[in-house]
Amino acid sequence: MLLSVALGCLALLMLLPTLSDIVAAARVAARVAFRRAATPGATPDVTPRLLVLIPAHDEETLLGPCLASVAALRYPADRLSVIVVADNCTDATATVARAAAVQCLERHDTERRGKPWAIAWALGQIPVDDWDSVIVLDADSLVDPDFAAALSRVDGLRQSVAQGYIDVSNRGDTALTRMAWVWSAVRFRYINGLKNRCGLNVPLGDGVAIGTDALRRAGGWTAFALSETWELYATMTVLGIRCVGVTSAHLYAQEARALRQSASQRRRWTAGRMQVLLRHGRALLASAHIGAHQRLDILAELTALGPAAQLGTATLAILLDAVARPPGWGWLAVALAIPVCRVAVYAILAVARGPEPLRSALAFTYLPIYTVWRLAVQVGSLRLLGNGAWIRTARHRSTTDAALPTEQEDGDRS
Repeated sequence: MLLSVALGCLALLMLLPTLSDIVAAARVAARVAFRRAATPGATPDVTPRLLVLIPAHDEETLLGPCLASVAALRYPADRLSVIVVADNCTDATATVARAAAVQCLERHDTERRGKPWAIAWALGQIPVDDWDSVIVLDADSLVDPDFAAALSRVDGLRQSVAQGYIDVSNRGDTALTRMAWVWSAVRFRYINGLKNRCGLNVPLGDGVAIGTDALRRAGGWTAFALSETWELYATMTVLGIRCVGVTSAHLYAQEARALRQSASQRRRWTAGRMQVLLRHGRALLASAHIGAHQRLDILAELTALGPAAQLGTATLAILLDAVARPPGWGWLAVALAIPVCRVAVYAILAVARGPEPLRSALAFTYLPIYTVWRLAVQVGSLRLLGNGAWIRTARHRSTTDAALPTEQEDGDRS
């Protein structure tokens, strides 16, 4: 009986994203049935003023291409500013920034180290109200020429938070990077697309555009968890500030191409998400600014294991269930399998609609190895919960993929 209860609780936890998707799909279907189409965003009368803020720690290798992609943005030059924050750098990051004719703020603080502190410090050095939105961009990222223009079309940009579509710049490097591309498509095209259609907030990440009114309402930058964007997402949701996904605003991030390179980043993301749940879970449940579905959805996001870890956990739990056969073992097996089926359906759609579907599908032959490794990372992340140190992922020069999308990818963004 105890095993039944334990497996039932695990199944319920893993089912939360599926339950939220079902409610979202029902809401969208009801809107269609009653012909209540979503109100399209209004084109702003005045082109929004955007600040691209790039925190960078020892990023001389990849900062140059990042700044070149920002310089190529199709956006009025007098409405766009770029600032690089050279944070505790020991290399030529500041020199690279100034060589690109970009304003560079140099920060030296050995006690408060890491990206969140660099962002908070920089926002305190500049007149934030001079802009309508601040785009926080990682120094190893590349942006599509229409990235800024797509974000600027968000209705109420100054009062909202807008998240672009984070694509993978080095998709073809390894099976790991190809799987990462598929997960990215699942997240930003399908899951976030469904959230947008029924008014749910989307999780935040690289390339997030924070409206300056929203930033002021939140009391400035207050996200210092191991994964600062998860904390930003929780903070904004508690306050009822809209976090909208913009699928036409593409940016390209470098994905780790080996398990060792990826480990520290994955542990940080997992531990950071758990930190945010512990810090903000009560406030999310008590917030008067959000409804029941939004509460369900953000709790589902903060407790989600991630696709591979979910697959591994569900597999082990189903095997234990089948061997021990506790009361209700058949129903428990079905409940544990449903979340895996959800992710599998999303992944099949992403592979089928994306470029090079055969190569993407073959990359998943690596999934069993990755799943075992991901479970180990999930367990290892627990030791970071009491550690506030921000961990940087190792960088490498991209050698295979073009940074910007092919015509096939461009036509498949909807």
